[in-house]
Amino acid sequence: MPKKRTEKEKTQSKMHGVIAGAGEVMEQRITETLEQNYMPYAMSVILSRAIPEIVGFKHSHTKLLYTMYKMGLLGSARTKSANIVGQTMKLNPHGESAIYDTMVRLSRGYEALLHPFVDSKGNFGKFYSRDMAWAASRYTEARLDAICQELFRDIDKDTVDFVDNYDNTMKEPTLLPATFPSILVNANTGIAVGMASSICTFNLAEACQTTIALMRDPECEIEETLLAPDFPGGGQAIYDRAQISEIYRTGRGGIKIRSRYSYDKSANCIDVTQISPTTTVEAIVEKVVDLVKQGKLKEVADIRDETGLDGLKITIDLKRGVEPEKLMQKLFRMTPLEDTFSCNFNVLIAGVPRVMGVRELLEEWIAFRIECVRRRTHYDLVRKQEKLHLLEGLQAILLDIDKAIEIVRETEEESEVVPNLMIGFGIDETQAEFVAEIKLRHLNREYILKRTEEITELQKEIAELQSVLDSKAKVKGIIVGELQNVAKKYGQPRKTMILYADEMEEESVEEEVPDYPVNLFFTKDGYFKKITPQSLRMSGEQKLKEGDSVSQQIESTNASDLLFFTDHCQVYKAKAADFPDTKASVLGEYIPAKLGMEEGENAVYMAVTKEYGGYVLFFFENGKAAKVEMSAYMTKTNRRKLLNSYSDKAPLSAMYYIQEDGEFLLTSSQGRLLLFHTGAIQPKTTRNTQGVAVMTLKRGQRLLQAEPYAEGRLKNPDRYRKNIPATGALPNSQELEGEQLKL
Repeated sequence: MPKKRTEKEKTQSKMHGVIAGAGEVMEQRITETLEQNYMPYAMSVILSRAIPEIVGFKHSHTKLLYTMYKMGLLGSARTKSANIVGQTMKLNPHGESAIYDTMVRLSRGYEALLHPFVDSKGNFGKFYSRDMAWAASRYTEARLDAICQELFRDIDKDTVDFVDNYDNTMKEPTLLPATFPSILVNANTGIAVGMASSICTFNLAEACQTTIALMRDPECEIEETLLAPDFPGGGQAIYDRAQISEIYRTGRGGIKIRSRYSYDKSANCIDVTQISPTTTVEAIVEKVVDLVKQGKLKEVADIRDETGLDGLKITIDLKRGVEPEKLMQKLFRMTPLEDTFSCNFNVLIAGVPRVMGVRELLEEWIAFRIECVRRRTHYDLVRKQEKLHLLEGLQAILLDIDKAIEIVRETEEESEVVPNLMIGFGIDETQAEFVAEIKLRHLNREYILKRTEEITELQKEIAELQSVLDSKAKVKGIIVGELQNVAKKYGQPRKTMILYADEMEEESVEEEVPDYPVNLFFTKDGYFKKITPQSLRMSGEQKLKEGDSVSQQIESTNASDLLFFTDHCQVYKAKAADFPDTKASVLGEYIPAKLGMEEGENAVYMAVTKEYGGYVLFFFENGKAAKVEMSAYMTKTNRRKLLNSYSDKAPLSAMYYIQEDGEFLLTSSQGRLLLFHTGAIQPKTTRNTQGVAVMTLKRGQRLLQAEPYAEGRLKNPDRYRKNIPATGALPNSQELEGEQLKL
């Protein structure tokens, strides 16, 4: 480390125009830097920006809506958006663009919310299009939507806490006292540091009904009233009971959303009018165009974005003879016309981010709303008690108004009026002040009688308010009544249709693959070629990498499935049609790269099948053999990779795909031979079975080779046929005559 400079040296540096301390290397722990600089930023993002509160709003939403409320934009004429943005900057110092973007998302014109909070006028863009940008704030107008009455109801009655704004010049609410669970009614997404939040939308009436049911019975079934998410863009939700239950229980999971469409027979085209909220029109069009260029969507003649004043519309022109239903099944599988909304119900509860299921989320909202109602009731109770106290003082002078006038008239100093009234009528200072402030014209019996008639009514109201505070059941009853009113006033039919997964009759959408004879070649180094018989007859010698050789040559068809087994005990599935026809004069496709294998993973064997019949034989160096049914590798979905394709307990010596049992010749490292029939091994459906002992080996020996037995290969085959497990036999001189055995 460099030597630290003295004060004298620093002073001399200043005199010569050198900045003191420049060029010094200071030691600083990275953990301290993270704690002092990065952690406060991370916490600020989590708590103040990305994660919503229990009422469903981030701080930016709360600041904007409260500013509009204080501007008097609830139930009044619209004002320029630029004016709203400017006023909001008193609470939100993050800049004009950030505030206006927030307003756009909450607006009716943007169409991102089931129940927009901002009633907009002008071009606010569309959430389903990335190219339809919104106009600048100086061109658009806005006000609060009618449903905001439920967000700000009784906000001035101490229902929520208020804090200072960033420069301590104003007060702003920490939360909004929403009378319905808006956290579930409008979508909310956010990405923080190390965590994120993604909350799907639910139908307002269903959410209110579910909350009521939960308040009445904490053990109620959520799924009976909260059917499924309801998205502002409509579409079709594929209902899987297990998936929905998982989302409702844990707050995590995914739900598939399909686009809605109609078929125009006269124009032979499909019109898509509703899409998933996770995609855009442009993304769908680009994907379809890309698939058409690749030759994977030969049924599509043209695709256009015809979105206009009537709303979203994607038109797909079909070629003659194409069945629209089958094409849509194919498009759902290959394009974002069917997409998954991933849920992550991460919400701030008392300043702590928590991932919760729907039940827990509603329980937290109910607890919050109970506190709001209690605070509002207490506020009203205190105000009515204060009013009653004043009226009781007024009632005290009812018996002798003349006495009150006489006291005021005969009091020499103004400051003594209140004390004299207190003494004359036995009332306290607050009551005396109220009486002293009565106008002269009101000092008549009629006025006083009218005011004191309120005492009985006030006493009843106070008793009722006190009973509410003393009874949790009554507080819940008030909340239930408010929820019923909101559902009745603002509820609307579902926009997203529910498709039940177990009732869907989906045809297996298989791409029509031309089927013709092909010759398949697989080399020792992992290269693959598909050559037609005609091309093979006209070809010369196979082109291979130096040191490489063809390990398998199989005659099959273009519609066959290919299973590539690797040295990592995995199998990668492909189709022969996925590979182009080629010639013997090219190297071919390198399978590990083509199929995206892991680093250092190599393909060791290729199995070719169509019906998934027969067996796969695995021979291991420890002398064991496993016979696995090929049907164990068949999958209903189009999976490309299967783990644990065979046992990893011992190294693999050889493997074969056979249609029926036959004899195999095994060779050990000692040179012993064993001839056995595979029918002696029971087939298994478990892919990674360890197998059964076939060849008994001594310590240090291993099974070196296994190959199908060809008749005539051995002069005396019976000598090597044994009941397994067996050690085999050493070849005699007769077997060693002629061509030497390859060990």
